[in-house]
Amino acid sequence: MEAIIAVAREIRETIASNVPKEAEITKVDFEGPKVAIYTKRPQVFLENDGELVKRIAKTIKKRVIVRGDPESRLNEGSAEEFIKKAVPPEAGLKNVYFNDVTGEVELEVLYPEKIPPEVLNRVFFETLWTPRVLRKPPVHSRTVSEIRELYRASKQERIDFLRKLGYKVYRKPIFPADRVRIVSLGAFHEVGRSAVLVQTPEANILLDAGLKPTGNGDELPLFDLPEFDLESLDAVVITHAHLDHVGALPVLFKYGYKGPVYMTEPTLHLSKLLFEDYIKVAQREGKNELYSMRDVNSLLLNTYTLSYGEVTDIAPEIRLTFYRAGHILGSAMVHLHIGEGLINIVYTGDMKYARTMLLDPAYNKFPRAEVLIIESTYGSKSDVLPSEDDAKLELAKIVLETIERKGVVLIPVLAVGRAQEVLLALLDLMKKGAVPRVPIFIEGMIDEVSAVHMTFPEYLSATIREMIYRDENPFTSENIHVIRGEAREDITEKKPSIILATSGMLTGGPVLDYLRILADDENSSLVFVSYQVEGTLGRKILQGLRKLSFTDPSGKVINKDLKMRVYRVEGFSGHSDRRQLEAFIRRMEPSPRTVILNHGEAGKIEEFRRYLSSEWFKKKTGLNLDVLTPKNAESIRIV
Repeated sequence: MEAIIAVAREIRETIASNVPKEAEITKVDFEGPKVAIYTKRPQVFLENDGELVKRIAKTIKKRVIVRGDPESRLNEGSAEEFIKKAVPPEAGLKNVYFNDVTGEVELEVLYPEKIPPEVLNRVFFETLWTPRVLRKPPVHSRTVSEIRELYRASKQERIDFLRKLGYKVYRKPIFPADRVRIVSLGAFHEVGRSAVLVQTPEANILLDAGLKPTGNGDELPLFDLPEFDLESLDAVVITHAHLDHVGALPVLFKYGYKGPVYMTEPTLHLSKLLFEDYIKVAQREGKNELYSMRDVNSLLLNTYTLSYGEVTDIAPEIRLTFYRAGHILGSAMVHLHIGEGLINIVYTGDMKYARTMLLDPAYNKFPRAEVLIIESTYGSKSDVLPSEDDAKLELAKIVLETIERKGVVLIPVLAVGRAQEVLLALLDLMKKGAVPRVPIFIEGMIDEVSAVHMTFPEYLSATIREMIYRDENPFTSENIHVIRGEAREDITEKKPSIILATSGMLTGGPVLDYLRILADDENSSLVFVSYQVEGTLGRKILQGLRKLSFTDPSGKVINKDLKMRVYRVEGFSGHSDRRQLEAFIRRMEPSPRTVILNHGEAGKIEEFRRYLSSEWFKKKTGLNLDVLTPKNAESIRIV
């Protein structure tokens, strides 16, 4: 503790020696990985394009924010009056929330991009409240509202957590950062339960904490390995909001983890939705609940969100930066800078190195990168996916044929990502007249997920972003119907039609009810648009399973022959195919020297390893890679 206090004293003294007296500093404190400087005259810090702040940050090698002195702030009534006059009417100011603990004032507006920076500076200088602009969802989002209310109601708990985090992050290291190892806790030689432990002499960082969707007793990562110690865990970093990457996170909090979780802001909101749905499905199907909403709320309050490109200290001598992954809304690749230039790791999580209707492609330029941990879901030579345009044409053909038969097109979707991509594709096909404008029914939190997409347009492709800025909702139309309590038997009688329902791998959720009802309808079609993990019902059907067992709402077991026509349309996948994986590795700047393959079935991983290690690949690319394929429970020393 004395060492931590000494670090804080040293930072305060350094700041004091670099700031003119007219700045009137009243306090210096930690606010998570940032150093907060409280002042009566913030304009001294922010004039000349914030030159003084930049100089302080460079000197202390920490991120710096400037706050107004609490005793000098304008009272809330007068401050709100000033804000309402200062914010341009075209920004659509809807709500103002004051946080007297942090000194922030939240401005909830319809169009954040219409508030010039000079307006925010003027608010800060005149009121000494730090403005924080939030987009008010153009369509109601229960998830966004609940998270913002949780943070507002827990402001003291939240600032206490951030201060403790700051002291922990900036503690003086005891041991030199001279070695690093990676421990495989999950998703090595398999797909599901992603979890990678990065260890240095001073820190333990967990990358992802996912669940395996098969339900075969191997859902959780290998948290029982001796290398994994919950009490010594410094941080958890989450790449994106799919259960196989974030689903086990609340389990850590259930068993005592109290540290920080880093993710992007969209991932925070989407993860909450996934946790809630997971608990509801477990309760409905009588399965063991791995965690409760109490555990979920604990992790929400311990989450620290970052934007792409934002560099942040997360442990002594470890810096984290997120980069765009192109997989789903808010998905991120992780860049870890360890030591003073010792080594840099890029962990892709799930990534798409291609432009889609919804998202821009994965980023491929990094400051430094000696080690690349890359997903290999489609690592086989035969894993060549059609383009999104070809996938749309294939989907149009299936829909047209099913409509002609007066059947139902049932599409199991992942609520996050695939549902939105497929919706955009269907609406585009109908707009162009490629398929008739038949009813599209959606169920299983898809509508709420789409509302979260509308809240964070800056993470979407330019085309979709501009639609949202023009007050257009790209995920809806007159023929789209959100199912809210209607009997599923009645929905399936409305033919021809299209039904999008979760879950995407037929492991639970409303899609199983629709499948039970439609299974023996020869005129209807079952269309898979996402990857089907080995062992899931979706995978078994693709492999030829046609005798299915269901439990109806009364608890009665029903056996049915699957007579629906079964299709697989892969061009909507959020994963890179073999060509895109290779292209990413070839074009990555700088080139890595070590590549670690994960998130792939054993056969695909081995085939991809042989290819990347081949003389042909070396001659073709000029890359001489050390390609490693550890199994779960193995560890690799990379320095």
